[in-house]
Amino acid sequence: MVKQYEVEFGGRKLSIEAGKVAKQANGSVVVRYGDTVVLVTAVAAKEVSEGTDFLPLTVNYMEMTYAAGKIPGGFFKREGRPSEKEVLTSRLIDRPLRPLFHKGYFNETQIIATVLSVDLENDPEIAALAGASAALTISDIPFDGPVAGVRVGRIDGKFVCNPSIAQQKVSDIDLVVAGTRDAIIMVEGGANIVPEDDILEALMFAHEAIQTVIELQDCMAEETGNSKMPVPPLNAGRELISDVTGFAKEKIEAALRINAKQERYETLSNILNGLILQLKQKYEGREDEIIKIFEDIKYRVMRDAILNDSLRIDGRGMKDIRHITIEVGLLPRTHGSALFTRGETQSLVVTTLGTSVDEQRIDAISGWESKTFMLHYNFPPFCTGEVKILRGPGRREIGHGALAERAIAKVLPSNDNFPYTIRLVSEILESNGSSSMASVCGASLSLMDAGVPIRTAVAGIAMGLIKEGEKVAILSDILGDEDHLGDMDFKVAGTEDGVTALQMDIKIGGVTRDILRTALYQAREGRLHILSKMKDAISAHRTELSVHAPRILTIYVRQDKIKDVIGPGGKNIKGIIEKTGVKIDIDDTGKVNIASTDENAAKKAVDMVRELTQEAEVGKIYLGKVRKIMDFGAFVEIFPGTDGLVHISQLSDERVRDVKDVLKEGDEVLVKVLEIDKQGKIRLSRKEALGKAVTS
Repeated sequence: MVKQYEVEFGGRKLSIEAGKVAKQANGSVVVRYGDTVVLVTAVAAKEVSEGTDFLPLTVNYMEMTYAAGKIPGGFFKREGRPSEKEVLTSRLIDRPLRPLFHKGYFNETQIIATVLSVDLENDPEIAALAGASAALTISDIPFDGPVAGVRVGRIDGKFVCNPSIAQQKVSDIDLVVAGTRDAIIMVEGGANIVPEDDILEALMFAHEAIQTVIELQDCMAEETGNSKMPVPPLNAGRELISDVTGFAKEKIEAALRINAKQERYETLSNILNGLILQLKQKYEGREDEIIKIFEDIKYRVMRDAILNDSLRIDGRGMKDIRHITIEVGLLPRTHGSALFTRGETQSLVVTTLGTSVDEQRIDAISGWESKTFMLHYNFPPFCTGEVKILRGPGRREIGHGALAERAIAKVLPSNDNFPYTIRLVSEILESNGSSSMASVCGASLSLMDAGVPIRTAVAGIAMGLIKEGEKVAILSDILGDEDHLGDMDFKVAGTEDGVTALQMDIKIGGVTRDILRTALYQAREGRLHILSKMKDAISAHRTELSVHAPRILTIYVRQDKIKDVIGPGGKNIKGIIEKTGVKIDIDDTGKVNIASTDENAAKKAVDMVRELTQEAEVGKIYLGKVRKIMDFGAFVEIFPGTDGLVHISQLSDERVRDVKDVLKEGDEVLVKVLEIDKQGKIRLSRKEALGKAVTS
């Protein structure tokens, strides 16, 4: 039976329809928000694959170009591999859903959100997130939702729920916040150097805004929801738990006090191997249960040490930041480079400056877009001491790069003031927690080393949380294990004055406003410490670009002179490029960017453009060339593309009977501009120019 549910959301109607399409899925809905329409389906395998002890969840968000009345670009004319936007949105949907599945549910599950129509006004990401939760909520898949998301902006000091694309461009906050009826569980977004208290208010505004969509899904579950499939219990036998605990607990406690990651991991691995060998005969065939109990003990030991003894794995206090070392300018031929090391996490960030030719062209659902700033994040297997097949960037790499890019973008100079395409690459050389935030720090340092005039330095820090009942510990600069075994991963990047980017994932039922505020301000304290270390290494951007970086000189010409720069069939601009070796980019406004690694060549090209576009000045003397002899005078070209008339009466102080007695075609002659009339015709004088020259 087809059922449709509606709610007011951000001043516009959001509707969710169930029971009409894709009925063979476990759950399916069509979400409409304005003229944006998204189909979302949830399907689960009937049985758990043998040996699976985790949730194999896949979320795919797909933007079909027909949704915007477009045909895809490229040769094949069909949608291909997921775009970066689709990958990031898939992650955005996945993150708030994943913690809400029943523990012990290991059936392979796939959620597909297909954008069928888009009005370029209402956000398909928000509709897709609501649809994913609704599809799961009405299905038989064991899901502890519902959940909903909202995009929050701020314009003229007022928060806006789901701002339009036009509003997003003038907003100083852009956050996507997802949560349940009780708590926020996911945050992703950025801000234009906004204070922590304002960020906190935006989060609270978001949580209140999503309640109507959650209530709508509760109504759907009550009226059309299916009973949930049973989940087998995870409890192992008491005797097995006792035997594992007796053998391993004290050894795990000692291992978790080893500071060095690889040594700690090796010790834990040896303990586990010894445990399995010890219990193999008694519990043959139950190795998976032994491993699960071992991991549970490790989880419990680490958390208890923090909550009861204030003892972190590496011995730090809750607010302590790991030792930081920084080196800039370490690569001789790159345009900028920085090596940022914090504890056992290390990022090498390299800056490359290019021209408009190097801009990234994106065939987006909203039309062609250009990016002049890119930050790419690489996570090779050696950074964790592993051996793996090298492939292209995965979802995690794309997500971490996008987060760091968002953090840095807020402090970049405008393209008018710095007309370069900028690419940053963060190579993670070692990883033990918060490599994305190390990338932010390294990126800021690398840009300053490259001479990019950024507004101010940016640093990032990852915060963690351990919460058991009323006991709460907030950790600064978390290790990988503290992330894995903790309840929150909260990344905050910003300047001395405020936040530029943040990302938060909560693994428990929720956190209070007080916890969020404490985490934000503890992150600020850590960020200021890191910024001070960065300032010691390089306090401001270099005043000169690398000798290997292109020099871009910008001049402006009148729009009616653009054709003179280009010339017939591109003759003039091609000639400049051939003679100087520069790259030239000219837009419809008359802005001309000239780029070359040879500054003298760039300056020569500027002179050539100015020569092509210069305008005659009344009273100025030019050395011109006679182009045509007439009975009444001579036409003289005073510079390329511009000529004027020297009347026979202006050839000499003496009377001239025939122009050819004084001039012939090809002669170079000094002339003075007497007048430029309304039609642009230029009147020249040879006799006044000669008189002026003699006087001089």
